[in-house]
Amino acid sequence: MVIIRPVAESDLDDLAQLAEGASFGLTSLPKDRELLAERIAQSCRDFVRSPRKPRGELYLFVMEDLETRRVVGTSCIVSKVGGFEPFYAYRVQTCVHESTHLGIRKEIPILHLVTEHSGPCEIGGLYLSTSYRKHGNGRLLSLFRFLFMAEYPERFEPTVIAEMRGVVDERGHSAFWEALGRHFFEMDFPRADYLSLSDKRFIADLMPTCPIYIPLLPKEAQEVVGKVHRNTEPALKMLLDEGFRFSGMVDIFEAGPIIMADLHDIRTVRDNRQTAVARIATELSEAPLGLVAVFGESFRTCTGRAAVDSDGRAIVEKATADALGVHEGDRIRFGALRA
Repeated sequence: MVIIRPVAESDLDDLAQLAEGASFGLTSLPKDRELLAERIAQSCRDFVRSPRKPRGELYLFVMEDLETRRVVGTSCIVSKVGGFEPFYAYRVQTCVHESTHLGIRKEIPILHLVTEHSGPCEIGGLYLSTSYRKHGNGRLLSLFRFLFMAEYPERFEPTVIAEMRGVVDERGHSAFWEALGRHFFEMDFPRADYLSLSDKRFIADLMPTCPIYIPLLPKEAQEVVGKVHRNTEPALKMLLDEGFRFSGMVDIFEAGPIIMADLHDIRTVRDNRQTAVARIATELSEAPLGLVAVFGESFRTCTGRAAVDSDGRAIVEKATADALGVHEGDRIRFGALRA
């Protein structure tokens, strides 16, 4: 059984080991122990702040195997991007060139740099150990965030984005970066991606602000604009099923798509139920597996079985209750794993 909970400082060793297995392009899980420790410390502070409005808080979660007591996955929510360090993206736009004299009309796609100082909420940082990519663990690690956001909507901006990982190979090579970014930054993609974690000022210093005409890029770079890494395709489909849509923007480094949704229109936010636990049943085989979360003193969630009785209160299967530490009278949220 695996559960998801807020990160703790004692998770540093496990997360550092997990980061070693992560591929390039996952900036939220850096292969840097000191930087990782800073992110954990920030998240621990932000979880106890209970802000009345979003100010860029980082909520970092881990998936823990209850049998081995090891962290096997992670994902996060940033309550608001921008602020002291702006959020950068390329907006894909169409520029029309027309000559009535020659009877020629061309619609040319361009990239326009966007600098956002008061941006939306962002979900990201999803990484799961290879051996745990089964039994719906990846779906749990993504969708549980929406139960947390449904519980504390005041902590998050009403628009939610997700930067999907673009096309980068196992050596850290990005055709888009080689065609564009390298000319201005004089470094490889992994280095630039890493630097963007700690300080984004170099982007403002070096990134060209003029429009980029996509047809002028090499063919291999044109082909990856707005495309995701093959390992990211299931995550993209899952979020599209939740109600996300393409925002018209791509990442400035590897051109992966940025998708967006209104918080209250996300399926799991809209359709989950919250109620008190009336009783705990030994078995609930007739109830489908779903997302079950308990709040109170600490947040815990897992894949489990819960149903609603005639009074509108919850019945929770014992295995699920044991994993989450749920007792009769506790308040839970639960929802379907799939639409």
